[in-house]
Amino acid sequence: MYSLGIDLGGTNIAAGIVNELGELIAKESIPTLAHRSYQEIIADMSKVALKACEKANLTIPEIKGIGIGSPGTVDSKNGVIVYTNNINFENVPMRDELRKYIDLPVYISNDANCAALGETADTGAARGFKNVIMITLGTGVGGGIIIDGKIYEGDYSAGAELGHTMLVVDGVPCTCGRNGCWESYSSATALIRETREALEYTKDTIMWEMINNDIEKISGRTAFDASRKGDKVAKSVVDNYIKYLSEGIIDMVNIFRPEILLVGGGVCNEGEYLFGPVREYVKKYAYGGNRTLMPRIEKAALGNDAGIIGAAMLVYRR
Repeated sequence: MYSLGIDLGGTNIAAGIVNELGELIAKESIPTLAHRSYQEIIADMSKVALKACEKANLTIPEIKGIGIGSPGTVDSKNGVIVYTNNINFENVPMRDELRKYIDLPVYISNDANCAALGETADTGAARGFKNVIMITLGTGVGGGIIIDGKIYEGDYSAGAELGHTMLVVDGVPCTCGRNGCWESYSSATALIRETREALEYTKDTIMWEMINNDIEKISGRTAFDASRKGDKVAKSVVDNYIKYLSEGIIDMVNIFRPEILLVGGGVCNEGEYLFGPVREYVKKYAYGGNRTLMPRIEKAALGNDAGIIGAAMLVYRR
């Protein structure tokens, strides 16, 4: 049995054929060109989906259904993208429009939810777990919640915005309009901002050499790479970032107490230099501490394919 998964992003549209085990059989992608009308974008979604079918040597009657992961607020019941700012969608009838091109059942959820669901497949890091939290550290902080093996979306499918829980009252402005969201302190964007501020404060750091004295070359790796080399300024940036990240994770642990909490996104590639201190901090400060069982905290396994696989799994998890 096969399903089609479509990961709709602000930069690219990716589609893939996925079997019941969560194995990605074939995939294709094209640029989103997000400035266009939703009709044009959805037409391209159908084209890239059909190309993935051709690559897998499958015909539409051999496909059980289509799952779509989209950024923003998604009305999964009615198949509508309510709002997403990075593609400029508002009340887009995604299900009905896509079925004009491909006559298959269509299921839709938020892209971060799909990534979390994808990790519960046999190919993911949360295989065998039914209660999972996943956070993705990128431009923002995405969140996905799996309860009893199914996506938890909240009423009107508008929940699970984990990155927009409050971390610091009246803190750093967030793109959502509030000040002090977890996203404002734990995203890759936040890490770059904190690195930049440290560099603007002092010249006494090897980070200047690493970026060839060009502050525009700062990345999410800069402080971590310099900290590994013993740079004190960089270590301060990294320690502060880990503290904020861990405090948000503790909130997730205290609220949901999942079996496993996964971290995805580019920052998670720092490996144990990130995960070791995070686990220690969470174990020390989460409610109950050593007196209760702590969830596993692990790196997500599927990388950029998580959205496709999770979207496709929407078809099987109904």
